[in-house]
Amino acid sequence: MSEKLNTEIRQDQFAQAALGLVAAHGLKGLSVARVAHRVGLVPSAVYRHFRSKDQLLDAVLDLIRKRLAQNVQKVSEIKDSLECLRRLLMLHAQLIRENQGVPRIIFSEELYSGNPRRKTAVYEIIQGYLKRVAEIIKRGQNDGQIRRDLDASTLSIMFLGLVQPAAILWQLSDGGIDVTKHAERAWHIFAGSIRAR
Repeated sequence: MSEKLNTEIRQDQFAQAALGLVAAHGLKGLSVARVAHRVGLVPSAVYRHFRSKDQLLDAVLDLIRKRLAQNVQKVSEIKDSLECLRRLLMLHAQLIRENQGVPRIIFSEELYSGNPRRKTAVYEIIQGYLKRVAEIIKRGQNDGQIRRDLDASTLSIMFLGLVQPAAILWQLSDGGIDVTKHAERAWHIFAGSIRAR
């Protein structure tokens, strides 16, 4: 059990290092040797966990999926659905701000090119997140906080859209856009339009 836990921790450590390299150098700058160097180990240590750069990229996607799921878990105990959504949005903005590699990975054609399995994996990560957001919205509709005449699935996509354009601009400007401030301003507009009267 301890060995399995250590393996998972080490794999996450390598995936996080890979995400950092993608943030700094793009997908072309990612290599097993650079990941090993960033962690302070030799490349053979990485190869004990991943047979190739492709497997490492799959681990990065899994890390992103886990982080999104953790953010949803962090807010799951908040009873007020609108506050739950607001906090989730701020956590999403923080994830992007602290991991510039996330938008570079998600929006990279290079990641999917010739790899339909990976494209499907990214789609499933996003769909899984949207489903969890829609569940929070439906809960708010059932509690009378959120307008019932609005489709929860559509609102979940709009919710994701509150931060994604700013994330793209932030990436293109090398951090020149304040993603959190944008998310806070966008939230007030969004919340005002979905709040039950």
